[in-house]
Amino acid sequence: MNLFDYLIPFVAALGLLILVHELGHYLVARWCGVKVLRFSIGFGKPLVVKRAGADRTEWALAAFPLGGYVKMLDEREGEVAAHELHRAFNRQTVWRRFAIVAAGPLANFLLAIALYWGVFVVGTDELQPRVALSELSSPAQAAGVREGDLVVAVDDEAVRSWQDLRWVLLRHALDSRQVVLRVRTAEDVDALRTLDLSGIRIDDGKTDLIARIGLKPWRPLIPAVVGKLMEGGVAARAGLLRGDEIIAIDDEPVASWTDMVALVRESAGRERVFSIRRDGAVMAIKMVPDETSESGERIGRIGISVAEPDLGGVTMFAEVRYGIGAGLAKAARQTWETSVLSLQMIGRMLTGEVSWKNLSGPVTIADYAGQTAQLGWSHYIKFLALISISLGVLNLLPIPVLDGGHLLYYVIEIIKGGPIPERVMEIGQQIGLALLVMLMAFAFFNDINRLISG
Repeated sequence: MNLFDYLIPFVAALGLLILVHELGHYLVARWCGVKVLRFSIGFGKPLVVKRAGADRTEWALAAFPLGGYVKMLDEREGEVAAHELHRAFNRQTVWRRFAIVAAGPLANFLLAIALYWGVFVVGTDELQPRVALSELSSPAQAAGVREGDLVVAVDDEAVRSWQDLRWVLLRHALDSRQVVLRVRTAEDVDALRTLDLSGIRIDDGKTDLIARIGLKPWRPLIPAVVGKLMEGGVAARAGLLRGDEIIAIDDEPVASWTDMVALVRESAGRERVFSIRRDGAVMAIKMVPDETSESGERIGRIGISVAEPDLGGVTMFAEVRYGIGAGLAKAARQTWETSVLSLQMIGRMLTGEVSWKNLSGPVTIADYAGQTAQLGWSHYIKFLALISISLGVLNLLPIPVLDGGHLLYYVIEIIKGGPIPERVMEIGQQIGLALLVMLMAFAFFNDINRLISG
């Protein structure tokens, strides 16, 4: 993929999330009767400005896109005419100011719920939670997990896809305790496996958590037959067709889809000759796998998916779909659990239990935006929901200059019965800005380190 394959999904995601966040502030401010002077996507010098509405609010697009703001009438930022004093933000009750500030993060959480809800109701084809052992000596092996076990529940929490399984195990790994897997064996017998997660630590993110537990998706021996082709991908441009079977790459025979994937992954940016069987005839096609990043590792991809094999009644994929009510409940629960997990991770970073290398910046986010966009609409929408939750959680942190810092001021104001002195707030803003700059610098450092280390 080229730069635009990452940049366009990233800019679209960023624009949507900032727009929704600032709309939350704007709509509640208008509901409270506060005059809004400017609604800006981005910081710095406005590139485009349009006035609209009875208040002639400025709608602006600014030069630095990593954020936005809603500027309201406020005596602390300039002179306010006597007839408009009642519309100044600083003249509102503390409860109204609290509501206006809290509305931004709340809008991000509501967006995440709506996005998840849409995906859950429409339904997607998901990899089933059927497992294989990735290591002979691992917590999964000690628990008696067997090749082909289909996990149906973890501690009575239903599991319907591989993604569900990963998510539930991640949450329980943070608690470092035992969980009970309810599985259906390859012989179609129900069984229980007690999995000990006490030795699993969330480290620098270089090794997949579920692999450290000793699990991986179960995959039968599947021939390397092309199913779907990514539009504009390497394989599509080279002329591969649905139903083609890849039987060799250069002089290395390909016995299965797994063999083919392994060879392509290690061939990023290098021209390889693919031997293809089509309608009984064998032909050679040259391709250069695209370079992409996965868990900090540079790998190759050609943009194809496997054809659905005949597995004798055992399926690898299943459609996961929920009703309107059940989908909404699951979307709300997913948003809540992700928010709580984010706060737990932040807390464990502060205590040193979790490495700060897990912190990601805009470069990594852009990378995931591009990857999920290429995987399909459902993956990209779930990515948007996850980033929206992260933005909501980040803004609720009690750091001055963030929404959470202002909310902390208002809580103190409610408790003490009066506003915090201006000088204290100014010092707090300076400290908060310094902390935020340090946080961003560290995230950028992690991004660059991932790129350099490959």
